[in-house]
Amino acid sequence: MKSSNETWSVKLPGSLEGAVAAAAREDGVSVEHYVTRAVARATGRSAAATKAFFDGRAAGAEIEEARRLLDRPGGAPPAPEDRLPEARRERAGEDSRIATGDSVA
Repeated sequence: MKSSNETWSVKLPGSLEGAVAAAAREDGVSVEHYVTRAVARATGRSAAATKAFFDGRAAGAEIEEARRLLDRPGGAPPAPEDRLPEARRERAGEDSRIATGDSVA
């Protein structure tokens, strides 16, 4: 199946349009990206694409190299620009060390 990008014009009720825009802002993505993800989830295409991606990655996996990387000592905490947006941290839970960038070790 050939991949293509098409432009569609979709009319949404004002209340839904505002909710979509707010949700996209919270996720830190464009409305286009947010809607694309939602459509992919609704049609089941995201699960199939994700499975195909990870199956392909697993086929070429170098397990010993991955273990070496995982076993190495940790580094500095994430830079401020690499941290999750506040809304995402709140959804992940206030005590989530991964969401806040605190040390997991």
